[in-house]
Amino acid sequence: MGRRKAIYPWLSVLLLLAVFASGCNGGGNGSAPAAGGNGEEKVEILLGYYSADNSDAKMKELIAQFEEKHPNIKVKTQSAPYGQFFQKLDTQIAAGQAPDVWLSDGVYVMKYAQRGAAKDLTEWISRDLKADEYYGLDFNKDDEGRYWAVPQGIQVGVLFYNKDMFDKAGEPYPTEDWTWEDLKESAARLTLDAGGKNATESGFDPAGVNQFGLTFFSITEGWFSVLKSYGGGVLDEKAQNSIINTPENKQAFEWMVDGMKRGIITDPVDLKSFQSNAAVFISNSAALRIGIYARVQAANDAGINYDVTLLPKGPDGKRVAPVIANSWVINQKSSDAKAQAAWEWIKYWATEDEVQKQWTELGEAVPVKKSVANSDVFLKAGDKPANRQAFLDSLEFAETLHSNAVWEEWLGKFSEHVDRAFLGDVSIDQALQDADTAVQSVLDAFYKK
Repeated sequence: MGRRKAIYPWLSVLLLLAVFASGCNGGGNGSAPAAGGNGEEKVEILLGYYSADNSDAKMKELIAQFEEKHPNIKVKTQSAPYGQFFQKLDTQIAAGQAPDVWLSDGVYVMKYAQRGAAKDLTEWISRDLKADEYYGLDFNKDDEGRYWAVPQGIQVGVLFYNKDMFDKAGEPYPTEDWTWEDLKESAARLTLDAGGKNATESGFDPAGVNQFGLTFFSITEGWFSVLKSYGGGVLDEKAQNSIINTPENKQAFEWMVDGMKRGIITDPVDLKSFQSNAAVFISNSAALRIGIYARVQAANDAGINYDVTLLPKGPDGKRVAPVIANSWVINQKSSDAKAQAAWEWIKYWATEDEVQKQWTELGEAVPVKKSVANSDVFLKAGDKPANRQAFLDSLEFAETLHSNAVWEEWLGKFSEHVDRAFLGDVSIDQALQDADTAVQSVLDAFYKK
């Protein structure tokens, strides 16, 4: 008995050491250790993001603050302008050399997920984030309930309107009760030809428009909201089959093509006379536009007198706003230690109000954290637009843009065929049939090979 008593103290020490080692080597659920604590091995991660002059300096500041909070994590960066960044990223992914964590345009998240480049973050999000504190977490969820990214900033569509143009025409401002037909009727009275006649007057020249009622282009800031609010769309819920050739889409296209023929809405040829598609509204050449939050900065810089409201409703009362949740993606091929360090960066970005506030002050995106988005930091960030609440309200009926592994490919085919209808080169029926065939071919090449 005495011999056993002599051994027990040593066993106790060994057991304590074993428990301590176990705690340092990771928690439950097979997770990697939380990087950045005192006494842990240093981890270096590569963070990639697309940059702009107004955001680059702030990103570097936030990274420095993160490293101060996590002294065992060193962050190297890789950045480039938008187009160059994603072109290089695709090459790096193919070569197995992508950053450990990168900022993805929201429309590309499912491409990375379905092509095996993105890490499944479902377990970590469930463990560390409270879903009801954020906007947009579900925008990165697939049809099987898996989460592939965490939003960094949100772009959601609203209706921008030029108050000076409305005032000059004696036209009431848009309201939240507007339908697309209401918009067209108002836009017609705001569309002026070279002789100063509006689109409702006899002798109006639709080929010589000097001021458009509505500038309209692209999936995000053009046809997506119209199609969806009319009950149509491009792809099914799984984003693997075309639903283009439907009566609902035909009705939506009749609304759009009619507006373009009458000179009320910019068509693809009209847009070519401007420096960029976005320049039409900020140059006082259109009274209305569908726009995401990122367009606020350009409108403010141009000094135009404008505000925003909700997008119009379809014929059955349905309202849909396009949304893009630009998001942080973790590389599926990164080591456990690097992936966990990358997750610490994402948590730092998403959970800390101060980080969210600093980024919000740039005016680049709607904050993902509700506590910041619903504060004066966002809602009263400037005089214009006065109705910033419209961006938050629009998230209640926002839908993502049918993003999938071949988003760019199917979008290119769809746009090619519908532009022919917009220009009157083919009938709406023919354009929808051709687009349906072309888009389904793209989808089948990836999903049914």
